[in-house]
Amino acid sequence: MIGGTRVPKYHQRIEAYGTLDELNSFLGLIRDQEIDQPTRELIIEIQDRIFTAESLLAADPDKEIQALPALFESDILLLEQAIDEMNTHLPAISSFILPGGHQAVSLCHVARCVCRRAERITISLVENQPETLMGDTVIKYLNRLSDYLFVLSRKFSKDFNSVETPWKARL
Repeated sequence: MIGGTRVPKYHQRIEAYGTLDELNSFLGLIRDQEIDQPTRELIIEIQDRIFTAESLLAADPDKEIQALPALFESDILLLEQAIDEMNTHLPAISSFILPGGHQAVSLCHVARCVCRRAERITISLVENQPETLMGDTVIKYLNRLSDYLFVLSRKFSKDFNSVETPWKARL
């Protein structure tokens, strides 16, 4: 951990920032698709914030450590603004949507699922170790990021003229 403390590979902190690393890799795959430049640039910004969150989760709160980067409310606001902007160009939905339709869409859904898992792990970490640096801000950021990834999947469905398949529950 940052600060030199050694913990087992299965430690909750390792699980939290390791899952964020997995998420960051999927964001890289999304960025490698044939997508518009503003979205690509925002994904790079998000990847930077994910590294920030990883460092905050990896820091030993009991050790004196060098200055670390921080997450700010403005980072969360940036995601919310992007969600609002994309939603202005998308039709309303009335049911769940099955993942798929285009590789970029599917990658967004995979990243969304990994993001939700990272959020759950981080919530548990903060509950068990409340001294975690900026844990609440990381949780809030991940919550908004998973919503962003869902809306981004819908944007890509529209951009690539793929079909959004609604879930039809068998009752």
